[in-house]
Amino acid sequence: MRQASVATAYSSSTRKSKSLLMVCVVCVVLTYFVLGGEGTTTIGNYASTGTSSYGAGGSSSRPDEATTVLIKNEVEAAMLKHISKIGARAGATSKFGVAELPESQRMRILVTGGAGFVGSHLVDKLMMQGHEVIVVDNFFTGRKKNVVHWVNHPNFQLISHDVVEPIMLEVEQIYHLACPASPPHYQYNPVKTIKTSTMGTLNMLGLAKRVEARILLTSTSEVYGDPEVHPQPETYWGNVNPIGPRACYDEGKRVAETMMYAYQKQSGVDVRVARIFNTFGPRMHPNDGRVVSNFIIQALQDKDITIYGSGDQTRSFQFVDDLVNGLMKLMNSDYDQPTNIGNPDEYTVNEFAKYIKELTNSK
Repeated sequence: MRQASVATAYSSSTRKSKSLLMVCVVCVVLTYFVLGGEGTTTIGNYASTGTSSYGAGGSSSRPDEATTVLIKNEVEAAMLKHISKIGARAGATSKFGVAELPESQRMRILVTGGAGFVGSHLVDKLMMQGHEVIVVDNFFTGRKKNVVHWVNHPNFQLISHDVVEPIMLEVEQIYHLACPASPPHYQYNPVKTIKTSTMGTLNMLGLAKRVEARILLTSTSEVYGDPEVHPQPETYWGNVNPIGPRACYDEGKRVAETMMYAYQKQSGVDVRVARIFNTFGPRMHPNDGRVVSNFIIQALQDKDITIYGSGDQTRSFQFVDDLVNGLMKLMNSDYDQPTNIGNPDEYTVNEFAKYIKELTNSK
């Protein structure tokens, strides 16, 4: 069990969590059928002893072309409605559907990894509020289609760039999200993952120092390793393996946190550190190897849902919008110590698997 401490978590009601999970299921359905994705039958992130399954195994079932088009249209309409709601909450007034901020309130904000799952939702929120947003992404895991709806907006700039190389920009805030975050992606090239977390963070800190910008690092609950304390408070130092299969990601983020506070102490850089826990929502990659997408893909294929252990182990999941709100609140607060952002409400893996099967009408 890895869970955020209640004092610093952003939680939702059970009803809201289920409705948001339904949105995630529908979006993964679209991605799966449009991209022809194939599910995975293992969950490396949550390995334990023993395996159990729900449901009978069956052959993959794909809809006909008319059904696929119908699903696509329904999801596109749902996403447009979702973005419109974000705009309404942000006080959208301009012809572009975003708020018009006076010059004195409008900030120039850099989002590294801004074409990724979490980054693109953060970009949506910042754009809707009327800020100028620069996205830097090398598109290893990020996708242009996640931000393509902003490409012609005068407040938006998209730069194809790898953060392991320095970049010269003038900004007031930096959200540093760049780094593959799912096991299949960060284990694909572990040296590159380490370089992104270390050299990438070093370059962003150098930029923040030069332009006197505030910088927020998206760290991870993985810095706690295989925790022996539940839930994990930010004061917990963790139980880590520096040479394990996930070390390229875990240790890279731990070093990145160390560099953040070294720059704060030595050079006076204004830093924020967010330790992110399990997150789900639209734009998740269907084959990212995490429990939410794995369960959905297996259910869509009418396969047994693979569960490691007894299934009684618990997990907590937060919707991506709640995470984005937490990141923005932390960035604009006066608190500069590491902060857990997650959902304190937990469910067993068995409960989660059963709910996924109900939503997908899996055999």
